[in-house]
Amino acid sequence: MFVLSHAIAPLGAKFHTARIAKREFSVMVSWIAMRTAVIDIRDAILQALPKELLLDLEDRLRAAALKAADVVRTSLPLNAKRSREAEGQIRFRLQEQSYEEVVQQHGGYLLSDGIMWGTDLKVFQPFARFPGPKVGIILGFASMAEPRKIPPKNQSRAAGVTLNISLQPSLLDSDDSPQPTDIFVLFLTARDRHTAGMIEEIAIGVIGSDYKDFIFYASLDDFLRGYETEPVTPGGGGPDDGGAKVKLRPTRKLFIPPERQPDTEVGEE
Repeated sequence: MFVLSHAIAPLGAKFHTARIAKREFSVMVSWIAMRTAVIDIRDAILQALPKELLLDLEDRLRAAALKAADVVRTSLPLNAKRSREAEGQIRFRLQEQSYEEVVQQHGGYLLSDGIMWGTDLKVFQPFARFPGPKVGIILGFASMAEPRKIPPKNQSRAAGVTLNISLQPSLLDSDDSPQPTDIFVLFLTARDRHTAGMIEEIAIGVIGSDYKDFIFYASLDDFLRGYETEPVTPGGGGPDDGGAKVKLRPTRKLFIPPERQPDTEVGEE
């Protein structure tokens, strides 16, 4: 009996080990799927960021791009190459300041003391937090060289994307790994490479914690359609309940500086 058991044991052990490995793999796959589904990135952003915030950011940042081109054209006697470089620098600084003003007008909390929330990482760009019902959004601003091209990595953005580690399930995660709290989101602009002062695309993007690619990207027009499909909040009342109503702008008008608007004589329509 001893000899027989001893001879069969290795086969039984291998079978038992295979069953354990198969079960562990199945659990791991299920766990990854669960972690991936923990946060719907688009839905989390829609719930935390007001539509009017994004519309105002678009208006102000497009206006800033026009202003930068106008300043370079009228005030800086530079050759073509230096003009493009100067326009890029001025455009970014004007857009960054516009971003900082707009997010505060819409209830965003600017990062204080230059330290990223929940970390000891130093940042040098304005980030604003918008608390959502389930997930908070840390909103930053960045410019892209072209649509869908990840913006240059700097210390501030590198600190920001550390919040997004929970959006990318890893086999090495454990109980003491960062869990879903806030998401770092960028409001992105890409200049028009053919027309000075114009913006080719505005988008909402989320960069992975390894800063290699977007894990979420949507043009602003595409993203804004998400607000139109949101269901009416239960108990919110119907159109005839006499309650307070907020009317959003149905369309967005491109900002035209006063100096570029045509003169209108009395009697003209």
